Amino acid sequence: MNGAEFAYANLYVKDLPPPTPRWGGFPPFYFVGGNNDPTMIPAEALAEAAASVLRREAASLAIYNLGQGPQGYPPLRDFVADKLALRREIKCTRDDIIITSGSGQGIDMVCRLLTERGDTIIVEGYSYGGAITKFKKMGLNIVGVPLDDGGIRMDALDEILGGLKTRGITPKFIYTIPTIQNPTGSILPLERRHRLLALAAQYGVPIFEDDCYADLIWAWDAPPALYALDPTQVIHIGSFSKSLAPALRVGYVVAQPAVLSQLQAVKGDSGTGALDQMVIAEYFSRFYSTHIQKLTETLGEKLDVMVEALEREFGTAVEMWKPVGGIFLWFKLPDQVDVRKLVKPAADAGIVFNPGPEWACDSEAAKSYMRLCFAMPSKQVIRDGVAALAKVCFEQTGIPERSDNVVNAGRE
Repeated sequence: MNGAEFAYANLYVKDLPPPTPRWGGFPPFYFVGGNNDPTMIPAEALAEAAASVLRREAASLAIYNLGQGPQGYPPLRDFVADKLALRREIKCTRDDIIITSGSGQGIDMVCRLLTERGDTIIVEGYSYGGAITKFKKMGLNIVGVPLDDGGIRMDALDEILGGLKTRGITPKFIYTIPTIQNPTGSILPLERRHRLLALAAQYGVPIFEDDCYADLIWAWDAPPALYALDPTQVIHIGSFSKSLAPALRVGYVVAQPAVLSQLQAVKGDSGTGALDQMVIAEYFSRFYSTHIQKLTETLGEKLDVMVEALEREFGTAVEMWKPVGGIFLWFKLPDQVDVRKLVKPAADAGIVFNPGPEWACDSEAAKSYMRLCFAMPSKQVIRDGVAALAKVCFEQTGIPERSDNVVNAGRE
């Protein structure tokens, strides 16, 4: 071919996403994604856990799935079962759990099990952007249900399910994040949980419960998981990405035996990374409670700093949904602000954020919303970054009119 490049582009399949740009490192004010606080990674304890478990079980790494079956490392599944009983009131054993490569794989598995292109699913009006993207790529018809400060509005859900039934449509599942909802940070009250289960049973729709942030609650008083209330109609997923480290790609799925065995069949890999599983089990079996307490205290302090910074820099121009846990703050700017138009000028100023439309079933209805992650940046970076964001927003929109108690000068 005389040194010419092979024409791969001519062979690419249709509808690919845009190519990923070369990684250039983090900008100064990085408020996106689900990264955690780097200072809260227990380096020494993880090193000790790795050394301990490798001395004891390294030979098993020679065999796929450690020679202990495809559901995952048994001690980790035992820990998950114990944690779920303690924190989520779920009664299960290791046999009811599959370890996955992050919660994203769990979402893929459930979609492969229950849906085909053109099927209809119910999703919270504001929801996890990664899940919404997956659902769209799979060609699913997404019906958003409105939220309020307590999560899903049950009157709206009843109306939506009834309307679909009159058209002969039974949704394949209701995808919900009832405990530390992403992005709003709310917790669905117990009475609504019972109502959700009742509606799901009435209309014959299973519930897909994403519980990835439930470990990170400031004051522990959350209702039981939906799976705990009725395991027969719920599939439950969780993750260690937020409670320990996102780079450790480990999550889990909990379901009834017949469903779990079919989920295992569609997992379709040679097993989730064994060493990650072994280290998490070794560390968390000893230090889970103390680690979570320190982590949530740190995250709560950072949230307070971000709330104070937004109030100082934006004043009454923002409406915030202050979460009761997790790592994100969701807020709204005035209706005339389209945050999508702020993405590039903010990036030019070293700021990246999650535009609301990427976290909503109805993009246009969320054009004035924004999500900021407060876990990774330091407190001072949060303060400086919010001030820089307010400056960009004013330069582009004239909002906020007042920042840090000083009236902003008119735009040039």
